[in-house]
Order: sequence, then C-alpha cells, then structure tokens
Amino acid sequence: MHVGMTAIFQNPEGNDGNPDLDAGVYTVEYAMADKAEALGFDSLWGVEHHFNGYAMCPDPLKFLTYFAGRTQKIKLGTMVVVAPWHDAVRVAEDSSVLDHVSGGRNIIGIGRGVAKIEFDGFRLDMNQSRQLLIENIQATQMGLEKGYIEFQGEVVKQGYVQIRPKPARSFADRIYASAASPESYPIFGKLGVGLLFIPGQRTWDQIAGDLDAYRNAFREAHPGKSPPMPIFAGWTFVDEDAARAEELGKKYINGYIESALGHYQTTGEHMKGIKGYEYYAAAADRMKAAGVTRDQQSSAFVNNHIWGTPEQCVEKIKAVREQLGACAFLAIFNYAGMPVEEAKRNQALFAAKVLPKLKAYMPDLDVGARAVLEPAE
Repeated sequence: MHVGMTAIFQNPEGNDGNPDLDAGVYTVEYAMADKAEALGFDSLWGVEHHFNGYAMCPDPLKFLTYFAGRTQKIKLGTMVVVAPWHDAVRVAEDSSVLDHVSGGRNIIGIGRGVAKIEFDGFRLDMNQSRQLLIENIQATQMGLEKGYIEFQGEVVKQGYVQIRPKPARSFADRIYASAASPESYPIFGKLGVGLLFIPGQRTWDQIAGDLDAYRNAFREAHPGKSPPMPIFAGWTFVDEDAARAEELGKKYINGYIESALGHYQTTGEHMKGIKGYEYYAAAADRMKAAGVTRDQQSSAFVNNHIWGTPEQCVEKIKAVREQLGACAFLAIFNYAGMPVEEAKRNQALFAAKVLPKLKAYMPDLDVGARAVLEPAE
C-alpha cells in the first residue's frame, strides 16, 4: 500500500510567538521531511493552519514546492488546503506550478476548516464555509482540468481567467477532500473527489459505516465510474519496547489531541447556530448529556491513532485500511513537544520496521486507486 508522512509544524509551547522556538520547529520538520524519499516513503504532505502554535505551516503548497526541488519521485500532497480561506484561482495556479516543477507529483487535499480563531483571523463568516468549500472545489477542478476558471456560484463568482502555467496533466484522480462530519460524505461523492480522513471525534468503525453514502452519491453523479479509495492519516509512535510504546505513545498522542481540542473548540457554545456545523454542536450536546469528560474524550481519540511496537503498528494500520477500503496511510511523527531525538528515532524506526511490511502487504495499491485489491499472499 501507499505510505506517506506528514509534517505539521506544531509548537505547543510557542503561543507567545517566540521566533527562536518557531525557528527550531521549522529546522526539525524540514530536516525530517528531507529524509522522506531516502527512507522509502511514497509521499510527503503538509498541513495548513494559522495564528497560533497548534500548527505553523500557513502555505503547504509553498512548503511542497521547496521539496519538489529536493526530491525526484516522492509524491507531494496537501493535508489540506483550507478552501474557504483561499481564492480558487490562486489554489489552481499554485497547484499547477507545483505539478509542473515536480513532474506531475502533486496530490491536492482540500478541506473546510473548523477553528473559529482561523475564520475570525481571515475575517470570514463560518456560516458560508460549506458553500465556499463546495464552490471553491468546483472552481479549482475547472481550472486544473480545463486550464481556465469561469464560475458563477452563490458565493464564488469568477469571470473568465486562464490558469498559467496551464496544467499539463489531469487531476481527476489526485483531488481529495477532508471528510469530518457525515453530512459531507455525499457532497464529496457528487463532486467526484476522493476522501482524506484525519482522525477526530469519530471512530474508524463509525467512519466505515457511513462510507456507503459517499460511494452511492459518487456512482449516481458519475455513472460508470468507481470512487477513489480513501486515504487516512494517523499520529504515530513506534518503539521496540511495547511498554515504552504504550506509555509514550499515549502521552504524546494525548498531548496532540489536547492541543487540537484547544485549537478547534468544537464543544464550545459558539458552534451552535452556525450553518454547516450542526454535527459538531449535536455531538457536543450528546457528550455533555452523557457526562463525557475532556479526559475521557481525549482518551477515546488516542485509540484512533497508531502506537505500539512495529508489529502492532503494522497490524493497526492494516486493520484500518481494511475497514475503510483505503489505498494509503499518512504518518505524523513529530508533535506535542516531543524531543527532537525522539521524533527522529520514531521516524527512523517506522521506516525501517513498519514501512517495508506495509508496502509489501499490498504492493500495487497507490493514491488514486479505484479497484478493491486483494492482499498479496
């Protein structure tokens, strides 16, 4: 199967904007990303976040364009470009540039965004986010497939403009959308894009149970065509010692989850009444009614991620892949203030002991795959 790695640029101690701390995070993340191809990973991914230390990569396409010049064959993906914060023309232009300079190695992940701090910082109304997401995906698809955008939607209105450099290759199998709320699944199916799952409030069982809605919507909107197999990500901690893997894996993954809960504030009262975010408000009410504490919430999220010995990590990743019918896994190795040497050890051990087994497990499975393949003997 396809296995990638993602740099998230997290500085949980750096919300005061200390430039030395931020610079240290960048030094480590670029050094680890620079090893991705040599270590055997199939792809390198960057995230987009703004305005605090939760994640400090405001432009993943720019990050990946640097690595287009540092690599030869590794694929380069966004996890994700947050569409409501961008002009579709610029997303299409920047994606076309990256695809040209990388020789066709760009994978575009697109998402909606959830954090109020980020929408407020960009002076945007969260009530418009779902429509902005849909129309920006449609406009970006037009730009990358036709070489121009001419679009008149409810919120996105763009007169005719060419995308230059003109895209040289189709992106039909290379656009994925980040799916969090179940309501988004049929929307993405109609749009004809793949699904990218970044673990959050929902378990893999719940996600797998809702995938039929996406697949049915895709087939109805695109007769005769099978939907792409999903991609899933996981915060990863691997160690040869099972006890150490469990102790530190839970510690650091829980630390990341605590930072995510603080950044997104999905249980906050502000979520109520915002159009398109009804799922988050209802989920918060259900947890409150059930008496679920923040510690319990964090603990449940830990099980969505990947920690253990190399053998345990292989089996966990394979199990999720089979649940989702997925084609690719993306590992995150450095997060929650993990010491630099620990993060590098984590990446190196995964590459040495986990990566080869996953790639041998389903060797023909790659991003963009549509057929359901059987595991190799």
